[in-house]
Amino acid sequence: MQPTPRPAERIRIVLVGTQHPGNIGAAARAMKTMGLSRLALVAPQRFPHADAEAMAAGAGDVLEGAERHDDLAAAVADCRLVLGCTARDRRIALEQLAPREAAARAVEAAAEPVEVALVFGRERTGLENAELQLCHAAVHIPTDPGYSSLNLAAAVQVLAYELRLAMLAEAGAAAAGTARGEPPASHAEMEGFFAQLADTLDAIDFHKGRTPEAAMHKLRRLFLRSRLDAREVRLLRGVLADAQRMARLAGDRE
Repeated sequence: MQPTPRPAERIRIVLVGTQHPGNIGAAARAMKTMGLSRLALVAPQRFPHADAEAMAAGAGDVLEGAERHDDLAAAVADCRLVLGCTARDRRIALEQLAPREAAARAVEAAAEPVEVALVFGRERTGLENAELQLCHAAVHIPTDPGYSSLNLAAAVQVLAYELRLAMLAEAGAAAAGTARGEPPASHAEMEGFFAQLADTLDAIDFHKGRTPEAAMHKLRRLFLRSRLDAREVRLLRGVLADAQRMARLAGDRE
């Protein structure tokens, strides 16, 4: 059995206003199967409760260690990255991430290390707008539009599974980086690279009038999957710097 990677110690699952105690227990079980143990509960309607203990099925330690908070702001006060799981809504002015992309970002942040929270809302109504405003990005599970209803614990399981994959990949990349003497790129290094990439694409008129967000989202996913090390990021940024210089020279000639 593969050990639980250390970033799991800095990732918490936050359940807001959970109505059915059985869902809390089932969520705790989903977490434990994927190596997660930090559960925070915001104003649960009924907890502790026998139904929660029954549905936990061996994850009673996760329930016993759960933090209790009166509101979401208190539950995530020490977090540097907060991702809110919600149905897709184009009125929400938040970056929207697929579960795999969200997991990669969460694990990268936890490896820095900083505290990270994935927030799940109420069974029927989800997260309120004021609660979403506390989040840095929204996570959308792409369910079938014909039947999009997803149980709370099932949603937690989807994200916990993606977090597990991302943590194992991070551990593998770190081991490979140590073996070759070069550490994996930090979150700040990757964000610096993405900012320079966006500027370069604008400089060379890559988008040709199209909105740049879709292309940048795809490029972010591509490079995040690549698990670049710090040396590789420096090489790519050197390429981008030369491309920017040639774009300026071309503009001067025109």
